[in-house]
Amino acid sequence: MNRRREAREIAFRAVYQADVTGEPADRCLGEIVEDTDPAEDVREFAASLVRTLDDHRAEIDATVERIARNWTLTRMAATDRSVIRVAAAELLYHFETPARVALDEAIEIAKKYGMETSGSFVNGILDRIAHEARPSVG
Repeated sequence: MNRRREAREIAFRAVYQADVTGEPADRCLGEIVEDTDPAEDVREFAASLVRTLDDHRAEIDATVERIARNWTLTRMAATDRSVIRVAAAELLYHFETPARVALDEAIEIAKKYGMETSGSFVNGILDRIAHEARPSVG
């Protein structure tokens, strides 16, 4: 697994844990980092994703709900919701990451941690967010 994927998975795990437990995501991230002891660049990128989501949660959630058509965040599986939130944060606020990379990574994480249909569900929502946020995505 490459280091960016590792960071995205750590961020996903922290956001998922926060979603399920109600604890702050940064506290969950701290626990995961303590348990896994990732490299400094992995830790920094994961923290950046979690911080971006925390800083822009209302805008990200509003965008996801608008794009998801007929799927409120509360109806989504917690794993799918967490993958979508982290990837949407990256797509909307981390322009140094190519959109296709953010999409592909999120789909792989959704397939790994979610249900059989998670990959296609996450792809459908994130692809629309990517096209809206970055019109040059093809």
